[in-house]
Amino acid sequence: MVCNRCIMVVENELAKLNLHIKHISLGQVEIDEELTKAETKQLAATFSSLGFELIDDKRTVIIEQVKHLVLDLIRNQHNDTNLNLSEIISKEVHHDYNYISNLFSEVEGMTIEKYFIGQKIEYVKELLVYDELTLSEIAYKLNYSSVAYLSNQFKKVTGLTPSHFKQIKENKRKPLDKIND
Repeated sequence: MVCNRCIMVVENELAKLNLHIKHISLGQVEIDEELTKAETKQLAATFSSLGFELIDDKRTVIIEQVKHLVLDLIRNQHNDTNLNLSEIISKEVHHDYNYISNLFSEVEGMTIEKYFIGQKIEYVKELLVYDELTLSEIAYKLNYSSVAYLSNQFKKVTGLTPSHFKQIKENKRKPLDKIND
């Protein structure tokens, strides 16, 4: 789940199955009941038809926690923290950062830092397409030290300058779940 509408869809599906939600947030659902294998299979099939994946493997759960945390950090501008990315991830996921980092790299084939930058650049693309903020405002909003640094990182990742990207505005954005491709 990557948005509030996703949460609403999941809540509705769980209600249809008479399952009681203990906790729900982006990417995570805890229910009160213990599911049988048949119920788990039915739930997985229901969610799969809606484009969701049921994850119960502990390693995969950690990876998904990291991904959702990265998205939250980028989208909700947690600029008030003095912690760096590794400290935030370690604190929130409740594991040693080296373990998380190695696991993420092994499973995803890229570092957490590279994933973070990729997600940040995708958000920059989105903001450029919306054309509501200047590049300076985008740099500030995403906690870049300068417009030049943002531009350099953007070009390194996309092969285009932000201004050139803004001019072409073709379908250069990727869905969040296709960033790794």
